[in-house]
Amino acid sequence: MQLTAYTDYALRVLIYLAVHEERWVTIAEMATAYGISKNHLMKIVHQLGQEEFIETLRGRRGGLRLAHPPDHLYLGEIVRKTEPHFHVVECFHAPTNRCPITPGCRLASALGEARDAFLAVLDRYTLADIIQEKQALAQLLKLQSIVGME
Repeated sequence: MQLTAYTDYALRVLIYLAVHEERWVTIAEMATAYGISKNHLMKIVHQLGQEEFIETLRGRRGGLRLAHPPDHLYLGEIVRKTEPHFHVVECFHAPTNRCPITPGCRLASALGEARDAFLAVLDRYTLADIIQEKQALAQLLKLQSIVGME
């Protein structure tokens, strides 16, 4: 199973905010650190705000920060809210399914079980688990920002 770039970037935004939990962070700062389009991050940040994963503050001293402590943000929930769907194969989406063997095939059952196991594992991890090496992550993000500016 592969997550969309959108979900990948949403997780990176949350990681960045968790690493820099003590201050407000700008979209431009994250875009530079990750080498991601600022416009693309704006769409992601908007949804993360709507889902109440982050807080946003407009204005000169504004920015972004986590809306909850990192140990209250579960990866499974984040992935479920940022992925457009979990149609691993065509037959998972009945309206567009054109597979002729669907009625007699059990592949969907096996893949559905695998998808559910994937999400169950993510449900066991929080953002805090992912940023245990906070200092190392902060250093890597700082180095990436410097390299990106050259």
